[in-house]
Amino acid sequence: MEKYSVIFLISILQSAIFVASEQPAYVPTDNITLNCGAPTDLLANDGRSWAADKTSNFGPFESPHNKSQAYEADTQDGSETVPYMTARVSRSEFKYTFPVTSGQKFVRLYFHPASYEENDRSKAFFSVKAGSFTLLKNFSASLVADSKGRNWFFREFCLNVEDNEVLDLVFTPSRSASNDTYAFINGIEIVSMPTNLYYTPPDSRYVRFVGQSSPFPVENDTALEMAYRLNVGGQSISPNDDTGLFRLWSDDIVYSTEISYFTMNNSVPINYTMIPRYTAPAIVYQTARVMGPSPAYNEKHNLSWRLPVGSGFKYMVRLHFCEPQDPVNSPGDRTFKVFINSQTAEENADVIMWIGHGRVPIFKDYVVLVSKEYITIDLHPIPSKLHDVILNGIEVFKLSNSDGNLGEPNPELLVAPPPPSVSSNSAGAKSKKRSLLIACVGCAAGLIAIISLLVCMVVRRQRKGTSWLCRWVKQNEGKSTRTLLLPDELCRHFSLDEIKAATNNFHDDLVVGKGGFGKVYKGFMDEGEKIVAIKRLNRESSQGIREFLTEIEMLSQLRHVHLVSLIGYCNEKREMILVYDFMRNGTLSDHLYGTSFAYDPLTWKQRLEICKGAATGLNYLHTEVRHTVIHRDVKTSNILLDDKFIAKVSDFGLSKEDPKDKVIITGIKGTRGYLDPEYARGHKLTEKSDVYAFGVVLFEVLYARKAVNTKLPEAQMSLAHWAKQCIADGTLYKVIDPYLIGKIAPECFKVFVEIAESCIAEVGTDRPSMNDVMERLGFAIELQQAADAEMSKTDSASECRYPDIVFPVARDVDFDDESEVDSELDSNVCRVGLLDSDINGLSYPTIDSSTSVDTFSSTTNNIKSIGN
Repeated sequence: MEKYSVIFLISILQSAIFVASEQPAYVPTDNITLNCGAPTDLLANDGRSWAADKTSNFGPFESPHNKSQAYEADTQDGSETVPYMTARVSRSEFKYTFPVTSGQKFVRLYFHPASYEENDRSKAFFSVKAGSFTLLKNFSASLVADSKGRNWFFREFCLNVEDNEVLDLVFTPSRSASNDTYAFINGIEIVSMPTNLYYTPPDSRYVRFVGQSSPFPVENDTALEMAYRLNVGGQSISPNDDTGLFRLWSDDIVYSTEISYFTMNNSVPINYTMIPRYTAPAIVYQTARVMGPSPAYNEKHNLSWRLPVGSGFKYMVRLHFCEPQDPVNSPGDRTFKVFINSQTAEENADVIMWIGHGRVPIFKDYVVLVSKEYITIDLHPIPSKLHDVILNGIEVFKLSNSDGNLGEPNPELLVAPPPPSVSSNSAGAKSKKRSLLIACVGCAAGLIAIISLLVCMVVRRQRKGTSWLCRWVKQNEGKSTRTLLLPDELCRHFSLDEIKAATNNFHDDLVVGKGGFGKVYKGFMDEGEKIVAIKRLNRESSQGIREFLTEIEMLSQLRHVHLVSLIGYCNEKREMILVYDFMRNGTLSDHLYGTSFAYDPLTWKQRLEICKGAATGLNYLHTEVRHTVIHRDVKTSNILLDDKFIAKVSDFGLSKEDPKDKVIITGIKGTRGYLDPEYARGHKLTEKSDVYAFGVVLFEVLYARKAVNTKLPEAQMSLAHWAKQCIADGTLYKVIDPYLIGKIAPECFKVFVEIAESCIAEVGTDRPSMNDVMERLGFAIELQQAADAEMSKTDSASECRYPDIVFPVARDVDFDDESEVDSELDSNVCRVGLLDSDINGLSYPTIDSSTSVDTFSSTTNNIKSIGN
């Protein structure tokens, strides 16, 4: 009987777990997004609609004699355009009124401290109040942004709205002697939160006050400001991927102070039986950070985080825990101590003991009074089965003080102090000035002699010890049409300490790419909220120095949606480091034949759009800048993909400027398999060399194989050579990527192959311009879309499928890593059979299409030799 009772209880528990895991995301009662200063409603990049404040019922409300103004920011250069690119600006007080339901709310304020017409960004000092709470006090958005190195940011607050009350947000410019200060706001978001998500429930648990004997309640008369929300051990989580509360969860790696850490990532289901499902997304509890399998190492170390905060306030620290691994299933398997600011918060933390079994999340709240300017969190293992620790998430909130204030001093910037003022009312000021002047003249004469001597010594010393980079630049002046200078005014200069902090001292776990140039690291800037790609070049190579300078010069002046953006550089202590926007989906080559198969194969439509995007970026370089820029290293590994699979051309280290009336005569550089045969034979570099390489890229996209594969038979080693042979034989359709079986419309296939074939013509003048390539790819996309639409009318299946063709398997070939940039490929490369072909007049005997295809135009150039 007892046995059946246990089984009955287990079944009830399993049912409860299932019901809890099926709970929907929270649906907020109030969900207001206000785009301040915008003329019309707009959609943000994440798909959320932002209402224009001008046409809303929320305000602004202000004095009739001092109207606020709506402005666009003076720089419209960001990807996060809504709500950051317009603002409501006023030199007088104004407010917004939100008639929301009663209860606890998120209030998020969005700031882009640009200059708005005549309003200097440095003059914006203001306070923001919400009822009795002061959210911001004498706040300078520009100082905050500059201290963090960011263009824009948001602040998140939590507060309670009582019954029969409205939520007023009042913006008040700070007073100044010049009366030129102003207040501004770019966006306001109001979202209802579940009752007591971050507040202490009445007649329930209190929050443990670390270092104090009595607990601390967080009640409705307290406002909170979110300082950190971290997904420990995992990636950042966008607001749309939250639990309906639109919270942003950042990566924690830049705050983790121990290099020796391990992360856990399990896709196991999470059972929300102890806490509501909206507490945090499941991915927070499926990922974690632990110390690793070495008890000896763990015994002597902590798993630690250091979080900078403002001092003089109480903070609530929420730690999220879950044991997603099966080996940890009994109390005592993993036990550890928790310290916050070196004070014991948990003497014996044991997640299984708290919740009974694994895969069930729980959180623990603590309040700490911060007298220093940071919060430290340390987890130390207690001897147990695993001798390890675990943490899944961290949230930190500043608590308002007794008068409802959350405001704190603005960050200080390192600026020179103003010159001392002289009082005009001082007795005998004029006579003292004369005496001081005479004394100063005498001192100055002596100082000039001393300074002159010192200057001579310093100059002489500097001539002997000029920095390695400056010395290289000076030695190579005159070898280019431009002076090789690092453009501090065009992109940001990072210190080596900043780079090391962003990469955890160049930790191998953050390496996302490597090659002949060096390594690429995933880096975390701006307190972990901005992810960047950090390329550390080989500092022993003199050729690397030239490519380093070229890349900075090129990308600091080029801006296009299909070019990767350079954020800045570092050139300290012989390091050559470049910082770019991070591309979450890697390179095009990763998706075509990456050895890890970490990505799903790209659809044919995705491949077409990526090719067109890359062609658009190259066309910009060829035709839309003052001097034609020849990339010189076009290949699939230099085409990056962002989170929306938008193509970005990258790696400009080998690029050359080409004035319109010249063809460059230069040494052979590039990557085998992509080299223009005409360039390889005659050293004549034109934009048609990029076109040739792009043709190889198009065939890579079609074949899903590398440009050169030495493990294949000799006739197939070179993709360009083999593609020409297959076109001539009428067998091209047999060897394309098997994933594309039945997915390419014949009309589109014919046009795409014609584009690729024309790009790899032996003679440059027979190749199309990149503008022609871009337009024809657009036409191919239209043909595919039209065919898909027609197919969907007759095909009841969810996916259109064109007549099947039997393909030989090509994806299972074990490809070698392609060689990266060959710094000095000499002219002998043209004698390698891989680059030569005498196949001309190619046709398509197996493809029948009624769609006509216009002949590509070609361009010619006059030649004039210039330096290497």
